[in-house]
Amino acid sequence: MQAIEISVNYDFICPWCWIGHLNLASGIRAANLPVPVSIQYVPFELNPTMPAHGMDRREYRTAKFGSWVRSQGMDAQVAATGLAAGAQFNYDKVGRTPNTRLAHQLMQYALSIGDAHKTEALYQSIFVAYFSEGHDIGLLSILVEIAVKNGFDAAAAEDYLTQDRGLAKVGEAQQLAQQQGIRSVPTVFIAGEAISGAQPPAVFSNALRSALERSTA
Repeated sequence: MQAIEISVNYDFICPWCWIGHLNLASGIRAANLPVPVSIQYVPFELNPTMPAHGMDRREYRTAKFGSWVRSQGMDAQVAATGLAAGAQFNYDKVGRTPNTRLAHQLMQYALSIGDAHKTEALYQSIFVAYFSEGHDIGLLSILVEIAVKNGFDAAAAEDYLTQDRGLAKVGEAQQLAQQQGIRSVPTVFIAGEAISGAQPPAVFSNALRSALERSTA
């Protein structure tokens, strides 16, 4: 039976993308579809001009939101929402806001291998490394380590990243997002229907059931 196509526009510095990912997974389980789903991860850089070495998080967030106190309040809200979805946010461990381009390239490497299970595990692991463990996911060494933990070859992953492979696809995805009118993430397309934000699992399960009905009508 033909799979229901899902595309997820995301960035690894977006906490709502991680929460949305977990809610989507819960929605897929709740929908209990008689057909498989196929998930495509589509990169969207929220800060494409971020320095390659990233920025001190407190400095960056203070400048963006006007004060560190306001930033901490927003972090607390995210952390509380994340717990309900199964995401552990430890912002006290996060020292830098990274440039995520290299992490997006790593996802392109995983997609090129074609193992959906390993790709999804890698996707989840990058969020955990940043938000739960406080690692700088803009660093090559950290990303290669994450890749290895998820069953990918260290030398092949490092070669892919150091040779700037996958960059063109990241750029193409960004251009397509602009053409589609996407201005924020997560934005999920289920059989072509857009869902914006980290919606509850029920929203995703209902969208999946509707997609199934359309496909069999």
